[in-house]
Amino acid sequence: MSGSLSTYVGSIAAFLASLSYIPQPRKAWPRNSTDDLSLGMLTALTLGLGLWTVYGLIREDWVIVLANVVGATLSGIVLGCKIRDLCA
Repeated sequence: MSGSLSTYVGSIAAFLASLSYIPQPRKAWPRNSTDDLSLGMLTALTLGLGLWTVYGLIREDWVIVLANVVGATLSGIVLGCKIRDLCA
């Protein structure tokens, strides 16, 4: 029972955490508006989420993998926008 409860709690937590990243790419992509975002923070966040994905793969924990793939993808988009804006 506790195993399935932890899966449900983890899934809900992953879903909500993944949703929290959505506003940033929605703002950064069309508006070239990344001035208020730190390049170092975005780099560390994207790398950290990527490493969490690897950790989830090693542990074969698909909740961790899915949540962090979504987060790393969205964070990577914002990081790409930040680099684009710096180079423009």
